[in-house]
Amino acid sequence: MPGVCIYFQVHQPRRLKRYRVFDIGRNHLYEDPGKSRQALDELARSCYIPTTETLLKLIEKHKGKFRVAFSISGETITLCEKYREDVLEIFQRLADTGCVEFLNETYSHSLAFLFSLREFKEQIKAHKKKCEELFRQKATAFCCSELIYSNELAGIAEKMGYKVILAEGKEDIPGFKGTDFVYRPTNCVKLKLLLRNYRLSDDIQFGIFDNLQNGPPLKADLVVERVAKACKGGGEVVNLFMKYENLGKHNDFEVLNFIKSFADEIIRHDFCFCTPSEIAAKHEPVALLDVPDFVSWSESKHDLTAWVGNAMQRDALRVLYDLEEKARKRKNADLNGIWRMLQASDHFFYMSTENYSQGAKQKYSNPYASPYEAYINYMNILEDFSLSLRS
Repeated sequence: MPGVCIYFQVHQPRRLKRYRVFDIGRNHLYEDPGKSRQALDELARSCYIPTTETLLKLIEKHKGKFRVAFSISGETITLCEKYREDVLEIFQRLADTGCVEFLNETYSHSLAFLFSLREFKEQIKAHKKKCEELFRQKATAFCCSELIYSNELAGIAEKMGYKVILAEGKEDIPGFKGTDFVYRPTNCVKLKLLLRNYRLSDDIQFGIFDNLQNGPPLKADLVVERVAKACKGGGEVVNLFMKYENLGKHNDFEVLNFIKSFADEIIRHDFCFCTPSEIAAKHEPVALLDVPDFVSWSESKHDLTAWVGNAMQRDALRVLYDLEEKARKRKNADLNGIWRMLQASDHFFYMSTENYSQGAKQKYSNPYASPYEAYINYMNILEDFSLSLRS
């Protein structure tokens, strides 16, 4: 029986305040709590609460046959603990069903793996500890920020004890036989790899909105037909990996109707919903997959261009991680917390000239008028933070 693996990545960064050059040395508070709370409240209203309630009802309706997976970044958890404990509580209710798997990632949804292996591992361990406290699960599956993946990251995940890792599905990867199979990273012995069916995933998370704007709603039965077609060639699992927040962009009624109809149709057609770890336990790898270069679920090039593609982004990242030694030497939890808050990948995404010029689907959430404005604001904050580390 072919499986359908649904995974949602949940992430919201803390919003940075408008920080002028005149604030350097005077103002050491970098978050805009009002904007952080406003963004979280809007997502709780449009996505987190109603969609999660729908998932809970589906689990109850189908008596455990409906199963799903999540990763919730530490940044999001921090925001919820400060402003919306009800959001955390509803995710805890999901965990209590026994039908939902929670994956580990970096605590800050960061790009630390590019600059500091020590920081990368520490963030994973911090996220693991926090998720065990909240959801009473010991994660065996891992995904990196923005579904970023490479051989090197897979090797680290295996050494840290994970059994399965998620990645973007790209046809030009050596060893690729399709997204609907289980693989083994070429440099690993036990770790298994699941690839996102990006066409179907994106048609769901973006197609609902596009259809509402330009035509009739996306029909669940038509999507199920595509799932069946994907499995006809011997496919073992259709991996639908999506950003949870994307569901909140759409008409609430249509989105929730689609989710309910899709779950009903999948089960009616004798497919099974499985979590990543369940898929990995059920199937052996069909091939070794060699991914020496980074891939991601970035909308444009499926690489790291969205975060490190221009000089502004690379400069900001270099300066940020150059502060690591100073931040550690201070042994101050508050300063270390600020340094980690500033590592969220979103801050560098906002500086992307490519996404800005192409009008990426995520541009709606960019609080800056231009990539240059995002860069200047961020660098002003880094300058002041650097001064704080010296004092």
